[in-house]
Amino acid sequence: MAENTEANAAAETQEKAAPQLALQRVFLKDISFESPRSPMVFQEEWKPEVGLELNTKSRQVGENVYEVVLELTINVKNNNEAAYLVEVQQGGLFAISGLDEQQLHHALGAFCPATLFPYVRENIDAVVVKGSFPAIMISPINFDALYLDSLKKQQAETTTQ
Repeated sequence: MAENTEANAAAETQEKAAPQLALQRVFLKDISFESPRSPMVFQEEWKPEVGLELNTKSRQVGENVYEVVLELTINVKNNNEAAYLVEVQQGGLFAISGLDEQQLHHALGAFCPATLFPYVRENIDAVVVKGSFPAIMISPINFDALYLDSLKKQQAETTTQ
């Protein structure tokens, strides 16, 4: 019987120490759509030039709970003039435990934004279509590569200082 209790205690300790990451909630924090040249833009041949800006932010909001916000700005020009601008902040709450500092930073900087990306892409397409433009269909983004690039830039900056 004592062996069984020790086995249960060991299993509980191992379970507590095991890394855990779970999406708790996805929410739309902010969305903006502007089409300053409507309806004239619909009279022109459609040859869009798409600019995309991406940013992520994260902060701890509770014990083992983190808010991650994926910000995307899409600026579309047609014939070198503004067609529309979309800005979206897609948020998520993540329960994260059992990670060391480097793993936590990687999860918040790459894994969590990648989890939020399909939601932000869907919101962008929905608002663009409601603006009477063709869906933009943003290509998948490699958040791990972006995260590694960001780390390299930070290391280069600290080395040169």
